[in-house]
Amino acid sequence: MTKELTEGQRAYEAKRAAKAGMSLDKWLVQKEKDRAAEAAAQAKVLASAKEGAVPKKPGFFSRLIAKAEKPL
Repeated sequence: MTKELTEGQRAYEAKRAAKAGMSLDKWLVQKEKDRAAEAAAQAKVLASAKEGAVPKKPGFFSRLIAKAEKPL
């Protein structure tokens, strides 16, 4: 991890690692990999959303209000 853990944080992570059947070091490395993979997936979703941004169809109430605001 990029920052040092306090004693309480280290104890908490050690319990989680023991529950998962891993050593603390392996647990922290796996946790960092998962965090990086999640960030990459989020970035990929955002990039694809920017490229192919299709405007959403107006909802039911938006269409209803638009009809009501039209002059007769």
